[in-house]
Amino acid sequence: MTDVQRVQVAPERLERWLAGFARRHPQPEPVVTPDAVELVSPDGARAWIETPWGTTSGDDPLADLIATATRPRRLGALLVRRNSHAIGIFDGAELIRHRVGRHYVQGRTKAGGWSQQRYARRRGNQAERAFGRAVQDAAEILVPVAGTLEAMILGGDGQAVRTVLADPALAALGPVVARHQHSVLGVPDPNLRVLRDSLPTFRAVTIRLNAEARGGAEN
Repeated sequence: MTDVQRVQVAPERLERWLAGFARRHPQPEPVVTPDAVELVSPDGARAWIETPWGTTSGDDPLADLIATATRPRRLGALLVRRNSHAIGIFDGAELIRHRVGRHYVQGRTKAGGWSQQRYARRRGNQAERAFGRAVQDAAEILVPVAGTLEAMILGGDGQAVRTVLADPALAALGPVVARHQHSVLGVPDPNLRVLRDSLPTFRAVTIRLNAEARGGAEN
């Protein structure tokens, strides 16, 4: 697929976006695929609305799409970088429990030789302790309720997130992560504000538009 633009639409604005698409490109026909609902208009405009929560073959796929996208869900959140982490549980739009931690991890050095090696070991030990505290908080907050979570919001540094999730203490989160595949959000150093902001970013609906559909597209 070439010359395609991606837009992000909040679930609460999806119905309005679909109505706008139909005004600009009359009589779009919805086609349901395993991971998207495709809109095909006679004027050549096409939109692929990604459906990470699954699709349905019901009589009104667009109504089902809106209902699925807007349904309140219970989600866990794990945001990790070397210097900080944020753990949380969202029940719908409400952050019902959270914990934030900050850590001191030295920056990189340009020194060479033995000094650089000692510095690297010290930095590695600091990062290991920081990730250990993230594991502890996730084990206390997320693991006990893992069976009630529909998905996990993952954010921060991808390697840091994978390192934390690989700890055996968080094995119960593995099925939750696998249930709803989503890329790690590139959030800044986690804090409470970043944690709260991760929810609308995670829930946003991704729509791909071809060249014919982009003229005057709303987002």
